[in-house]
Amino acid sequence: MTTLPQSRKMRLERVACIDDLRTLARGRLPRMVFDYIDGAAGGEVTAGRNRSALDAVPLAPTPLVDVSARTLATTLFGVEVAAPFVIGPTGLNGAFWPQGDLALARAAARSGLPFVMSSAATVTLDALRQAAGPLRWFQLYMLKDRALVQAFLQRVHAGGFNVLQLTVDTAVSGRRNRDIRNGFTLPFRWTWRNVLDCARHPAWSLAMLRTGTPTLRLFEDIAGKPPQGATISDVMQQQLSSALTWRDLDWLRERWPGHLVIKGISSAQQARQCLDAGADGVVVSNHGGRQLEGSRASIEWLAPVVEAVGERMTVLIDSGFRSGVDIGKAIALGAHGVQLGRATLYGLAAAGEHGVQQALDILKAELDRTMALCAAASVSALRGRIDRDATA
Repeated sequence: MTTLPQSRKMRLERVACIDDLRTLARGRLPRMVFDYIDGAAGGEVTAGRNRSALDAVPLAPTPLVDVSARTLATTLFGVEVAAPFVIGPTGLNGAFWPQGDLALARAAARSGLPFVMSSAATVTLDALRQAAGPLRWFQLYMLKDRALVQAFLQRVHAGGFNVLQLTVDTAVSGRRNRDIRNGFTLPFRWTWRNVLDCARHPAWSLAMLRTGTPTLRLFEDIAGKPPQGATISDVMQQQLSSALTWRDLDWLRERWPGHLVIKGISSAQQARQCLDAGADGVVVSNHGGRQLEGSRASIEWLAPVVEAVGERMTVLIDSGFRSGVDIGKAIALGAHGVQLGRATLYGLAAAGEHGVQQALDILKAELDRTMALCAAASVSALRGRIDRDATA
């Protein structure tokens, strides 16, 4: 990792939780960039519900059990990981820190955790493959151009990515009001307001001047041209297929030899359909509240999905997770792992790779403490540690 300035290093040393990293990120980034991380669809009701529903899940404290020998290690798709969480797919990471995708991937590798490369990455596949460890996964959108999808699949498989996540909750892009108000475009559209805001955030501005405006390098590398649009949502909307159906999962299953995960599942019935289609796992997700405004929280969907598919497939979850306690709640409700989005992005935006590492270390420490207080010496022992009386 590169050396941090002493002032930023001291600020990191005082960070106690993910919310502290969010505060540092907000101070370093121009508003249009911070709002892209922090914002969600519409009035952000669904994003708020993700948090309130997680807060309402009661864990069961259990004393007088020997938990002196604990481990966070578990397995995902038959491979051991250091903890039951994953750095999930997030786009445009180069806008938050130079070569942000690589910083996230290196921190995940150092921590023994999977990293999911997004189709909207701002680095090439080869650059990411060299930076990431062996636990590298890839996230795919079903594009209108199936030949382009096949090109993605071939390059990804050749690059040693053995888990593919298909995102299915993007028939259209969510309407993200903060991005519209800020005029957050790709490439950046400079207005007098944005220029003044960037001038108030010199560390970020100087970094962008040195490295250049981020672009969707992965897409450009494979498709041969960079997409552009009035907002980031518009950029992706140009490419995404609105005609994706369950039949298309058969097409994808035939062409992808590795593990297949369907991301964006919100019911037991959908999970069963994924299982029938040959998927190896699902991600219970409402896209962090960035797609359908007005839906339930992801954590509210989790228990029915787990009950429906049991141990027949790997069940992951995302949306709203900000602490090791949150992760513990998902494991207690039956999830095999949690995918992180904003939690590690706040660390990235605050201090690059150092900040991502800090976020992961915080989450590990919080989860370890949660397990100990719930009498769980292992991840599997944490399952079921919900206070049923409180939820009755």
